[in-house]
Amino acid sequence: MTYTCTRDLVKDLEQNGHLVRIRTEVDPNLEMAEIHRRVFQAGGPAILFEQVKDSPFPAVSNIYGTLARAGFIFRETLSRVKKLIALNADPSLFLKSPLTYLNLPMTLWHMLPKKVKTGPVFFNTTTIDRLPRIKCWPGDGGAFVLLPQVYTEDQAKPGIMRSNLGMYRIQLSGNKYLLNREIGLHYQIRRDIGAHHATALEMNQPLRVSVFVGGPPAHTFSAVMPLPEGMPEVTFAGGLAGRRFHYASQNGFTVSTDADFCITGTVFPGETKPEGPFGDHLGYYSLSHPFPVMHVDTVCHRQNAIWPFTVVGRPPQEDTVFGKLIHEITGPMVPKSIPGVEAIHAVDAAGVHPLLLAIGKERYLPYGDRKPRELLKISNALLGFGACALAKYLMITAFEDNPDLDINNIKDYFQHVLKRVDWKTDLHFQTQTTIDTLDYSGTGLNQGSKVIIAAAGPQKRQLMVSVPNDLLLPQGFKHPQMAMPGVVAIEAPPFSDIQTAGTEIEALVQKLKSLDKRDEIPLVVLVDDAAFAARTLNNFLWTTFTRSNPSHDIYGVNSFTTFKHWGCESPLIIDARLKFHHAPPLVEDPKIKSRVDEMGKRGGCLHGII
Repeated sequence: MTYTCTRDLVKDLEQNGHLVRIRTEVDPNLEMAEIHRRVFQAGGPAILFEQVKDSPFPAVSNIYGTLARAGFIFRETLSRVKKLIALNADPSLFLKSPLTYLNLPMTLWHMLPKKVKTGPVFFNTTTIDRLPRIKCWPGDGGAFVLLPQVYTEDQAKPGIMRSNLGMYRIQLSGNKYLLNREIGLHYQIRRDIGAHHATALEMNQPLRVSVFVGGPPAHTFSAVMPLPEGMPEVTFAGGLAGRRFHYASQNGFTVSTDADFCITGTVFPGETKPEGPFGDHLGYYSLSHPFPVMHVDTVCHRQNAIWPFTVVGRPPQEDTVFGKLIHEITGPMVPKSIPGVEAIHAVDAAGVHPLLLAIGKERYLPYGDRKPRELLKISNALLGFGACALAKYLMITAFEDNPDLDINNIKDYFQHVLKRVDWKTDLHFQTQTTIDTLDYSGTGLNQGSKVIIAAAGPQKRQLMVSVPNDLLLPQGFKHPQMAMPGVVAIEAPPFSDIQTAGTEIEALVQKLKSLDKRDEIPLVVLVDDAAFAARTLNNFLWTTFTRSNPSHDIYGVNSFTTFKHWGCESPLIIDARLKFHHAPPLVEDPKIKSRVDEMGKRGGCLHGII
């Protein structure tokens, strides 16, 4: 189905059993977000909030809450876009099956943006305080736009074909923003909007920004799609929507005429205000920092507009589905973009950017003593490739060692690596570098380290499956738990400072030296709650990789530095305790949780859903 607005989508979802209506008034302050989280966790339908407190506009969330529903939404166009990308990766596919690509010309036509004089979004105007101002977590600094499509152009080379459409959060209220006149514009390091902003600053010119909300769902998905440089997201949006991206110019701003809402405004050179905190997709608050201020020009909306939103937090959340779709669509392009790469997987449960898994071909020396060689070249290429550049832990292994290894089976992948890794040679650090803006495990905003763990060759060890009886722990360390074969989570004393941590871990190392068969435990993770960390694979991934900075938090038995290379014997130790400089983890408001519990009881609007 070709959607032209959010109302089209809501109607289609409801007619096909994918939507529930909440007719009673709901508070956008924490309550709507809690409802969303609970319905998402239950694998429930999209949610239409008919009455949003203090707003005349209804809102809808959990639109993309399951992969099946996302597939339903894009059921007529997703396969066409995937074929186009696959053909770009391998043009010979056309010769092998030309009939498969009969609809290719129409898809290419839809990818051309269409300029119009006016459109539905200009039906009426409103003000920021009339929008559904949704606050998701108790510690959030205010209300945010949670599914924005933020549009900017290159000031030096303006035009829609050099534009960027990205999902960068917008703070609507709170902090020192002047209500209805100012909003906050947050973007992370390495985002394309940053290049546009940098050009505007170099030219000492204001940056014009348009924020679209709603419209065809393909427009929303396009804002998170990692496209090659030079390919504007509006072209992908048209191809996936099955309808050209319609836009118009108003007061010098580019406006998506099919959007449900559009906020236009200007960012002036050098002007910032504190933005945040905000409960983010790593499962912690991103704290308040100076970010650009957007001076509001106009807020317009279509007739019968609906405000779509999502909620982020510790994964999995609704944006997890976006990640799965992206992997599915872009998979064929990865080997073409980086020769030797077979597959990559940014691990959602670890917050996406903290942990990247990869499989590559080790072809440099196809005989004799195989060890990582080409894998290191591939690793460096990955750390310069799009969003992969934000990876903090990059694990890579050789395709030849197990051609059937499924990179999406994380437990199998870890065991494959842990059976082969040699900690004396296979760790490669980058210190004093950039990490994700949302990751507070480093030494400052955007500052931290990376490590490549490259393992290739025959299996070196078996992996222990239970805590060994001869594991002795120093005072303060307790409750060792097997997180998976070969990995032990140990509860350590609360972190105080890096010097004390070094002393504590050295005492642990001395105990581990005497452990029989310690090579069969290649990894030890120090945590605040061992039972929690070992309870599920997702808990292990989240705790380990969001709470550690490789250069500061990796230790090992009999560690050494030779010609600036650091290595150790088994086990490697990762200190994944919460540190004083980390952002706090997200916790729901218990009163709001109780209120939503009532909705799930018999007679409640969510009975049978949560």
